[in-house]
Amino acid sequence: MRDFGVGFGYLVQGQKWVAQHGRQFGFGLLPGLLALVLYVGALVGLGFGADDLVAWATPFADDWSSPWLGLFRNALTALVFVFGLFLAVVTFTAVTLLIGQPFYEKLSEDVDRSQGGDVPESGLPLWRELLISARDSLRVVLRVAFYAVLLFACGFIPVVGQTVVPVLGFCVSGFFLAEELTAVALQRRGVELKERLTLLRGRRGATLGFGVPLAVAFIVPFVAVFLMPGAVAGATLMVRDLRGETGDGTGEDDDHEGGSLLSPGGDQRAHHRPH
Repeated sequence: MRDFGVGFGYLVQGQKWVAQHGRQFGFGLLPGLLALVLYVGALVGLGFGADDLVAWATPFADDWSSPWLGLFRNALTALVFVFGLFLAVVTFTAVTLLIGQPFYEKLSEDVDRSQGGDVPESGLPLWRELLISARDSLRVVLRVAFYAVLLFACGFIPVVGQTVVPVLGFCVSGFFLAEELTAVALQRRGVELKERLTLLRGRRGATLGFGVPLAVAFIVPFVAVFLMPGAVAGATLMVRDLRGETGDGTGEDDDHEGGSLLSPGGDQRAHHRPH
């Protein structure tokens, strides 16, 4: 539980960091707002079409008598929507980070800079970073889909499906949310997906402490948008802890010489890649 609290502490620190750096917070909202519009549209469409999808997928129940037909299909319709919501919560971060790659990478660099020491940089062109992010996000989504299908099936188990399964669902969501968010800082450090997952599993408590509260909060769409910049900042701070990186904490203020997203000094980065 102590490590869980450590992870949650980095989430809180990240929110405090962006609250003190207004420009990064403002620019960090834009990708989330765009992703929100896309996801709200998709979920509304799912809400209107879920019952038709269930009816199409269960023709064997057409001849069932009332009330069993209604109860069965209504339960499946609810599960389909919950399944879609589960995927939306997990993939929202990946899509938002992909849309806002330049913004969030710069924000992560500013957090590193504020802690003192070197500011790691991948040295890759933007198109290459986007390609790597998209590839890794797809791999993560496939992993999440596997767990989602498994949990969806377990949802039919009496009692367990209504108690244990939702908790496990939030844990799975939280872990992979943490992976997506820490990927911003770890990709700049040249850390591949497999190594990232190993690193997070080594501190599973802290990873869940960081990701599970976000998974719960991200159920409310607008909350997800406003928490994203601070989540990226907190994930960068957690990465420094997980990798044992230290700084003197006296780095340049991002709103001054370090530069903000659109400031003239914003492109002056320290080039360092530890791997």
